[in-house]
Amino acid sequence: MNVTGDGAAALDVSVAPAWLEPLLQNAAEIPRAYRRRVPDDVLAAISAANSTATRTGAKRDAAVLVLISGPSESPAGGPPGSPPPDADLLVTVRASTLRQHAGQAAFPGGAADPGDGGPVGTALREAREETGIDTARIHPLLTLDRMFIPPSGFHVVPVLAYSPDPGPVCVVDESETAIVARVPLRAFINPQNRLMVYREDNTRRFAGPAFLLNQMLVWGFTGQVISAILDVAGWAQRWDGDDVRELSAAMALVGGGSDYREGQQ
Repeated sequence: MNVTGDGAAALDVSVAPAWLEPLLQNAAEIPRAYRRRVPDDVLAAISAANSTATRTGAKRDAAVLVLISGPSESPAGGPPGSPPPDADLLVTVRASTLRQHAGQAAFPGGAADPGDGGPVGTALREAREETGIDTARIHPLLTLDRMFIPPSGFHVVPVLAYSPDPGPVCVVDESETAIVARVPLRAFINPQNRLMVYREDNTRRFAGPAFLLNQMLVWGFTGQVISAILDVAGWAQRWDGDDVRELSAAMALVGGGSDYREGQQ
């Protein structure tokens, strides 16, 4: 975890509201919580792929913006450290025509450019290009450890940020992004929206945490990071980790009007 400044914008945890303190105090545990649900042999394979990419020069630096928005005041009458009911998380769905991660829910982000000045600059630039967000409204708080994504070869730095009011967001380029949404945090916290998902070419043992929402299925790297954030912040509620579904079957439930929709009503 880096809180000293990294990239084009300074990192400053002092601007965060009190309800984010449990997350910030335990942010160093996010990588461990992320790996908790990954089988040891999969972790070993990821480590080997990471070493190969580093040795061959195939690795690419990238960053994503994990933007949590909500009022600066803590909710009245709620448990200490609980997020306000109108707090949200910025999520996109990638266009179905892209070569990598097509149709997949993701944090705004992408590959580093030479002029970014570091992962914070990359995350802010990509978020502006993908969602039209006013980055002057965003307060970068800290960066998490790099995480290697084997399918794309990216070394991704999640940049955790806060905004009391990020303003409007939208799809800027339909060839890259299908959906841009500020998803209520309560939708991710709601146990009825949670399940485990695995790819058809794998087995149930490789399933990872996912979130079935109105417009999207959040799974893979993004689902793992969100699940880890909920765990370390103490926001997670007991959910059915035995609800394991193959990816295409889970995708078929998106927008299906089931109980999974309740978290965003």
